[in-house]
Amino acid sequence: MATEDGAGRLDSLLSQMGPTWLAGAIAAGPATMASLLTAGAGYGYTLLWIVLLSALLGATAQFLATRLGLLTEAGIVSVVEERLGSRWAWLLVADAVLASGLAQLVIMKTVADVSATITGIDAVVWAVVWGVVLAVGLAGGGYHIAETGAKVLVSLVVLAFVASLVIVPVDLGAAATGLVPRIPGGTSGALAAAGILGGAVHITLVTMQSYTMRARGWTREDSDLAIADIGGSMLLAFGVYSLAIFLVAAGVLHSAGSVSPGDLTATAAAQALGPLVGENAKWLFLLGLWGAAISTLGGNTTVPPYLLADKLGWEQDVSDSRYRTAIVVTALVGIGGVFLGGAFFPLLVLVLAFGLVGTPFAIALVLFLLNDPGTVPETNSVAANVAGLVLIGVTTVTAGSFLRGQVQAGIWDPLTLFVVGFASVLAVAMLGLLALFVRNRSRQEPAAQESLD
Repeated sequence: MATEDGAGRLDSLLSQMGPTWLAGAIAAGPATMASLLTAGAGYGYTLLWIVLLSALLGATAQFLATRLGLLTEAGIVSVVEERLGSRWAWLLVADAVLASGLAQLVIMKTVADVSATITGIDAVVWAVVWGVVLAVGLAGGGYHIAETGAKVLVSLVVLAFVASLVIVPVDLGAAATGLVPRIPGGTSGALAAAGILGGAVHITLVTMQSYTMRARGWTREDSDLAIADIGGSMLLAFGVYSLAIFLVAAGVLHSAGSVSPGDLTATAAAQALGPLVGENAKWLFLLGLWGAAISTLGGNTTVPPYLLADKLGWEQDVSDSRYRTAIVVTALVGIGGVFLGGAFFPLLVLVLAFGLVGTPFAIALVLFLLNDPGTVPETNSVAANVAGLVLIGVTTVTAGSFLRGQVQAGIWDPLTLFVVGFASVLAVAMLGLLALFVRNRSRQEPAAQESLD
């Protein structure tokens, strides 16, 4: 009887979870997979430390975003606008929409290309099909469709890669050397590290959390459930997913030496795994990639509509025709990703690295608001602030290493120029936030002293 009661409580807990699983579905996507495979194939176990760190920092970022959402019970954009003004809110919207929009294009290319490889049907046809499926499904079913799909697909993808890890030899001694923090390989190593970290700590994940929580109906009383949600999705599911893929790549692709990071594709990776998992390796690998890409595409499609709806005062669900239209437009615009040139694997890594550039600003905003007594009834603890500052420091250094590598390598294409320029704007904005924080604290301290007197 006790066992049945325990199982019933577990089922109830799992059914109540959801918001961070949607974020986890985006995190455990093809871009993260590409970064992990590239890092493992190119540098062996060297970057194991950042793989482990990414899950921990990803959970930390979601905890801070969740705490802000629970304490304010409002969307992050409206909170920023109320406390800091419309310009700050628009800057956050622009940051998140640009990052998620670029990701939407590349992930759609991934889904379409993998679908074409599996079925033999042209990728353009598949892009149109998936765009329409997303538009109809999300505009019709809204958040609940996205959440259910995320739970199912992420669980299946994690199981698939854990199963592959069972039959892959892992050199524990060599793996232990990867626990020492270092970034190898100059520009390419910094790109791989930024891609891994960007998969877990990304502006789209941080900003969407307050909206998916509201769609779930969570309030301040649900803080324990929120922590369980973060632990189950980001720490456990995403952490195991990342570790399994990285160890497979480091243990097989790197030692085989048959696939260089620059030439790595989904098919090449699968064929290198062939001697271990048999002749169906290509299809098993592609199906795992396919599931990860579809779950990520669904979650990512909801991000721009949530942010725009909050900024423009729309309802943030499909009952509002304007929000529903934004969902459809985002889904259909993504179809254009199929026409991007080049292989999708290197594009996926690049997308995460570029997205990471805009992430420190979003985390700084969350941390600022969590320390503002006018925003939240209970400001951050010292431990939460330290965790937030570590998060900002690690993401800033990693993103900076990536940008510095691009510049030193003489990569001055239009996209890089735009990202460097936008990163400069966000850096100035972060300094502005720091100045505001110092000013506010200097005003609060005399007021607190007067109240004591």
